[in-house]
Amino acid sequence: MKVRQAGPADAAVLSEVASATFALACPPHTTQQAIDDFIAKTFTVVKFDEYLADPARVLFVAVDDEVTIGYAMLVLGEPADADVVAAISLHPTAELSKLYVRPGHHGAGVSAQLVAECIGAATAAGCAGMWLGVNEENARANRFYEKNGFVRVGTKHFMVGDRLEDDFVRERPL
Repeated sequence: MKVRQAGPADAAVLSEVASATFALACPPHTTQQAIDDFIAKTFTVVKFDEYLADPARVLFVAVDDEVTIGYAMLVLGEPADADVVAAISLHPTAELSKLYVRPGHHGAGVSAQLVAECIGAATAAGCAGMWLGVNEENARANRFYEKNGFVRVGTKHFMVGDRLEDDFVRERPL
């Protein structure tokens, strides 16, 4: 398995991996319609083309035997969300915006390698900290982030479909 920075040629595979893995992070009560609507708005090839062209975003892909098995997206810069602004204390900062790995590869260190690449990119950009939002009901992800130095510093809201979800805001120093 190898992790590398994503480029414009990766937009389609990033869209596919994002669409295939997003539901894994949703609470059990999230409807399939809400998941499908979110994917249709957020994880299209066009959206990934935009993400990859944005100089404030750095994306990484994890590849095993030429198959993309996961990805991460780092967003450099200060957050716009008022709840996040109130919660974090390390500046300048970067957001670990997305971190998804295909189910057959969970527990194999893929996420840890993706996080390490994001930490390296944020550190190189001069950030003092990194933050993320993770659904409060996603116990597996919360354990992973805690183990990787992200402490809970607050909460924020995240809309999926017509339901407002609560996310923990987690932050770690770099």
